[in-house]
Amino acid sequence: MSAKVETRPLGSTGMNVSRLGLGTSELGYGHLPLAQARALFNGALDGGLNLIDTGECYGSAEELIGQALARRRDEFHLMSKCGHMDGVWPGNWQPASLAASIERSLRRMRTEVIDVLFLHSCEEAVLRQGDAISALEQARDQGKIRFLGYSGDGGAARYAVESGAFAVLEISLNIADQEAIDLLPAARAHGMGVVAKRPIANAAWLADQPANNYVRPYWERLRELDYPFLRQPEAVATALRFTLSTPGVDTAIVGTTKPQRWQSNLQLLAAGALAADSYQAIRERWQERARPDWVGQR
Repeated sequence: MSAKVETRPLGSTGMNVSRLGLGTSELGYGHLPLAQARALFNGALDGGLNLIDTGECYGSAEELIGQALARRRDEFHLMSKCGHMDGVWPGNWQPASLAASIERSLRRMRTEVIDVLFLHSCEEAVLRQGDAISALEQARDQGKIRFLGYSGDGGAARYAVESGAFAVLEISLNIADQEAIDLLPAARAHGMGVVAKRPIANAAWLADQPANNYVRPYWERLRELDYPFLRQPEAVATALRFTLSTPGVDTAIVGTTKPQRWQSNLQLLAAGALAADSYQAIRERWQERARPDWVGQR
């Protein structure tokens, strides 16, 4: 791995992960051509990345990982998600369905083991029933996955942390989504690794009028937060550095479909951690203006 890329322990898993990981929902939903996916994946690995995040419902993402990276599988940590086969929401949490999903993900990605498998936005009531957790524990005992993870927000994420069943938490955290920050001390106390998703708030402030409902909540929040730094050329770097400067965050997942974007993403971190006063100013603006219904966005 390139010495230029900082790594951190992912909680108590024993895995050291690059501070930036590559998210694959964008390339999977966009059905990126294989040649372009190969260039993206290989460029990221060659540049120092060692973490790839995907999901069973991310279109062709798992298949592209298998086709492009099977020969380099020992060079990166692989995380995926289950519970929404074929993109069906709110999800199927029956043990048989989860077991079938895991087998399908293994085949698609041409791997014998998934390093971290997340229950994907699983509701708190389902977590409390325990069957979904037990299904992942069985897969772990069979050697198909190494660690259990939970990907989600709000009360379900808090229960996942307090349950002690999960080794890794993936949660939304950025300048427009800071609810998760209060949960991080408990996650660390349980030895959990923490992966920040949507770490630059989808750069929503750059859109004029986002039609995408996935982006719109952040766009609306940022209009009210009105951070002064968003009017500066380095706004994206500041946003990413804010997320990675949050105590307890091990890594952040950034998605792209452009092979050249990975190197530019790395350059955003060249300045290191955000200055304490700059970080605190963002936190204070959030605490002053955030509405009670500004909860974590999946």
